[in-house]
Amino acid sequence: MRSFSDVTVVEVPRIHAGPWHLEIHGELGSTSDLCLERAREGAAEGLAILALRQTRGRGSRGRGWVDPGGNLSMSVLLRPGRDATPVGLWPFIAGLAFYDALAPWVGQGHALSLKWPNDLLLDGRKVAGILIEAGGEGDGRWLSLGMGANLCAAPVIEGRDLACMADVGPAPEVGKVASAVLTMLDVWMARYAQDGFDAIRTAWLHRAHPVGTPVRVVAATGTVCGTFEGIGGDGLLLLRTPDGVRAISTGEVLLGTA
Repeated sequence: MRSFSDVTVVEVPRIHAGPWHLEIHGELGSTSDLCLERAREGAAEGLAILALRQTRGRGSRGRGWVDPGGNLSMSVLLRPGRDATPVGLWPFIAGLAFYDALAPWVGQGHALSLKWPNDLLLDGRKVAGILIEAGGEGDGRWLSLGMGANLCAAPVIEGRDLACMADVGPAPEVGKVASAVLTMLDVWMARYAQDGFDAIRTAWLHRAHPVGTPVRVVAATGTVCGTFEGIGGDGLLLLRTPDGVRAISTGEVLLGTA
């Protein structure tokens, strides 16, 4: 470990590559913004940026990600180069890593589950989310995985029911969770490289809310209601409706009928 200014750098071992370089910042506006800046400057794969407090976090669909402090706010830089892995499959790889990292801190009698495409639920309420961003071309392609989790406190946002890990046990320490996420991300990246998306899809469904769960998908073209039928080999949401099974590529997924 080495420290400079208000940044500490920790190396987290990987299986088949050099270590993750985890930068721990006392405070940042947005870990994703800094990760994108570093990607465009040519930073190598394996950089992870963690903020102990984030003041201008970004969530999905243009929402802000509120961080009262003490929660996980981390972005990871990958360099897929000419790898043909579709960006749309990365939420599932990252989601499995996030799930397996948080699961040991979920107390008995409580349930952690995945929700398409990039949310984690704790007893049915959102506890964590993933923001995937990509850019560059050819060998210069980059991918940023933004990961946020409510560890010690859930922000109060009108119209949203959010959970935190402290609801079901002692709040885990941020640095330990960050290291666990990076370790499991390496595991699931290796699994994808070896066995392809079918293995990822099977594992993701095992950790998701059950098939048959009532679902509403809110998109720009309207709302579609049905029940969860799984995910396709391309990562699309499969929704059983009165008109048959539909493949959904985008939209905000809400569980329940109301």
